[in-house]
Amino acid sequence: MTFSSYLREGDRVGLRPFRLADGPEFTARVHESRDLHHPWLSPPATIEAYEPYAARLTEGEGRVGFLVCERETGGIAGFVNVNNIVHGAFRCGALGYGAFAHAAGRGLFREALGLVRAHAFAPAADGGLGLHRLEANIQPGNTASIALVRGGGFRLEGLSPDFLFVDGAWRDHERWAVTAEMPAPEGPHRTG
Repeated sequence: MTFSSYLREGDRVGLRPFRLADGPEFTARVHESRDLHHPWLSPPATIEAYEPYAARLTEGEGRVGFLVCERETGGIAGFVNVNNIVHGAFRCGALGYGAFAHAAGRGLFREALGLVRAHAFAPAADGGLGLHRLEANIQPGNTASIALVRGGGFRLEGLSPDFLFVDGAWRDHERWAVTAEMPAPEGPHRTG
């Protein structure tokens, strides 16, 4: 079974918007993924927290969220959000993402990151976000996330001390970025 309303699709995954109806599956996957996510991120773990989160990502200005779904089953493998979108001369957004435990380490997010990158840099007239730059701010110890963005063609630009309040403390983050002019890495993905 495949889900037919993907914004972008690759060989193994598709990107689609969040829906309120996804709450039970999403929060169940969050619970299964606690060990994987701690201490890097804390996505909403209850329906009461999921609903306003999903609404902000579908109705809010300055951000957009994508569920990463396995094309074979339609099941949710994780999420990628583009936050803090600024247009004008800056045309930038900051990525936030998480794979769920059952999908981690299978290469699905490398494909998903390529699809998000293509969507973010596509002109708004073509349904994209019309951005020039994407950033990912990652705690230095999060080696899996660093490997993901490095493999996705992002470059390390520096360290931001005490950048984000995560897991009860202000945490340092490495700043990784990619611009529309930088070549995309080779890989099998479509943007359908």
